[in-house]
Amino acid sequence: MIVLVAHGTRDPAGSKVTEELAALVRSRGAEVEIAYADVRQPDVTTVLDSVRGPAVVVPAFLAAGYHVCVDIPAQVAASRNGDVVVAEAFGPAPELLDALTDRLRQAGRRPGDAVVLAAAGSSDERARGDVATAAHSLAGRLRTPVRVGYAATARPSVAEVVAAAHSEGRRVAVASWLLAPGLFQRRVTDAAADVTAEPLGAHPAVAALVLRRYREALRERRAA
Repeated sequence: MIVLVAHGTRDPAGSKVTEELAALVRSRGAEVEIAYADVRQPDVTTVLDSVRGPAVVVPAFLAAGYHVCVDIPAQVAASRNGDVVVAEAFGPAPELLDALTDRLRQAGRRPGDAVVLAAAGSSDERARGDVATAAHSLAGRLRTPVRVGYAATARPSVAEVVAAAHSEGRRVAVASWLLAPGLFQRRVTDAAADVTAEPLGAHPAVAALVLRRYREALRERRAA
């Protein structure tokens, strides 16, 4: 059983994307339940208590920040289910870079555009490091520099980076390093780039990453 853990949002569109991603993973033959680390219910503890038998918790997070390192382990520990393993968070995995470049293409990015990677933002150095790695990988794929902007907490903001690129006379394409719609994506859109990609969402490559993290966690448990 996969327990797919999303951050949680009050925006119904964000929850819908999580449900669509879970359905996509189920369509590939896996059992999946959804839990939320914050904001929404059910939380990880509640879902694990309802699962009979072993479970693999897969954090659907783009970086290993506070929720991944503190909240989710605490909720797992509070569960009565003693047969649980926690998979690695998504991070800047190749599958997500596949989805990211595809979303940019769908949005209408052109060769020669200035490219901005828009991330949620975090005070956690590990999370910002993951964003930097994703930007570096995207730059390699597109063969063009990629600047980073944040929707909250960290600086520079997406709006600041987009404005700086516009001041150079550049057309600007923003790649959304977000999993689902919500407040952060609205801030990214409000930055007024020429092209703004949709969040990664329920992309086939994201579903493939969920399954890879699940299988990796099972292999590690067997090897322990």
